[in-house]
This record gives sequence, C-alpha cells and structure tokens, in this order.
Amino acid sequence: MRDFKKFEVWQLSHQLTLKIYNSTKSFPKEEIFGLTSQIRRSFASIGYNISEGSGRNSDKEFANFINIALGSSNEAENQLILSKDLNYINEIDYQNLSEELIILKKKLVTLWNRLNGK
Repeated sequence: MRDFKKFEVWQLSHQLTLKIYNSTKSFPKEEIFGLTSQIRRSFASIGYNISEGSGRNSDKEFANFINIALGSSNEAENQLILSKDLNYINEIDYQNLSEELIILKKKLVTLWNRLNGK
C-alpha cells in the first residue's frame, strides 16, 4: 500500500490548502456558504483525491483519482481568479497562490503520465 503522505503532490496540495484556508479568513461573511466554502472544498479535494487514489490496488485506479484531482485543481484555479476579481484577495497573494497551483498541476500531470506508462 502506498503512503499518500510521501507523495510530493499530496504535500504540495496540503500546504496550498492550508494557505487557502488562511487567505479566505478575510472573505466577506456573506460568502461563508458561497465562495469561501467552495474554494476551500476545491483545494482540499485535490489532496483528498490523491490520498484516496493512493490506497487503490492498481496504477490505473490511482491515475483515475489523479485525473479527478486535476479537475479539482482547475475548479480551484477558476475560484482563485474569481476571488481576485472580486477583490477578496490581493494581487500578490493571487500571484503566489496561482504560481503554486500551476506547479502542483504540472506535477499531477507528470504523475498521471507515469501511472499510465507514458
């Protein structure tokens, strides 16, 4: 059985999720059940899918969960852009979070390719 905590993609996603939780503390109160909740869930979903997939019996099954994590990362990216455009996060925080998310997405694609023998 694979230990999800040893995967760099999980470590990066976990750190990014912690940063998103911190960044969204200052979002407007009326967004608590809207964008605040949604962006937190999207970022957390990346790590959830990595951890769930790592416990599967085959590389093919694991790759499927990595693909789902990639979908969550795209959703998270869209919500990050929306947060910036609504002025809920500043440009510097947006740039930092966005750059880290892009790195994570590239590493997820690399892992997906490896699991699929590409």
